[in-house]
Parts: sequence; C-alpha cells; structure tokens
Amino acid sequence: MVNYRRARVAGGTYFFTLTLKDRRSDLLVRRIDLLREALRHVKQRRPFTLHAVVVMPDHLHLLLQLPEADTNYSARLRDFKALFVKALRAAGEPIKPGLRGAAGIWQARFWEHVIRDECDLAAHINYIHFNPVKHGHVQRVMDWPYSSFHRFVRQGVLPANWAGCEGLELAGDD
Repeated sequence: MVNYRRARVAGGTYFFTLTLKDRRSDLLVRRIDLLREALRHVKQRRPFTLHAVVVMPDHLHLLLQLPEADTNYSARLRDFKALFVKALRAAGEPIKPGLRGAAGIWQARFWEHVIRDECDLAAHINYIHFNPVKHGHVQRVMDWPYSSFHRFVRQGVLPANWAGCEGLELAGDD
C-alpha cells in the first residue's frame, strides 16, 4: 500500500478538493441541503474556520483553517464524508456499498495543500470562486449559487461582477 505523506501544520490553513467517484454525478448540488448540514455538524464537533467553499456537481473545494494547536483535518473530512452518506441513506438515496461495505460514492482520498502566505490564500480563494466558470457551469461567478463568493460580495470584499465575462474588453478590440 502507498504511504501518503500529508502536510500537518498546527492551526494551518488548507485547501482541499473532495471528489465523487462518479464524475458524471450531480449529487452534491442536488442534495446541497444534506451537504451543508453535514458540514455544519462537523464544524460544531470539530471546530474550524471556513474561509471559502464552492460545491460543484461532482466535487467541492474547501479552504479552512484549523484551531491553533490542531492538525487533524483528516478526521474532519472523514466525518464530513460519512455524515453526508448517512444523511443520503436516511433521505432514501440509493447508495451502493463499495469495497469492505463502505459507501462507494466518494473517491477514497482527497487533495490537500497548505496555504503558505497571503498571496497563496488569495490565489486559492480566487480559484475556488472561479471554478464554476472554469467548468462551464456559468458564464459569471455570481450566477453559481453554491459558493462563498456571495458572502464575499455581501461583506464588500468583492464586487458582484468579479471575474465575469459581461463587459469584458479585450486588448486590441477597437
């Protein structure tokens, strides 16, 4: 078995990508209510600060910061995935067991990146917010409902038309 090395920084800020096994699925946005509740529950049991998030049909990106002496993001992500699956089953979603009886909806692992500095933080927040445009779900960031972008707009951090295609003038167009 491969021995994965994970970066562990106490109180660190991390960027994560969690992906469904079925990349054609829309389960995450179709059951956004259950996903949000699972995240809230994990945050209550194992606190963290959620800086930014985007939920796509088949994957999600989280940017979160752990409490000062804490390095255990893996337990949070494991609990989050498990609570979402449990809620799906309770809601009557057909969940087939995967290997060893576990629900087979999530990819087994996740992508993690330790945020190094303010510039890295800003780049990853921008990446998260632009993701729905990148994947062709919308033309403007503001049109994707499952994103912390809307909180950034409400707080006056970003303008509502940030990174959209509308009104974009290209160099050389006269």
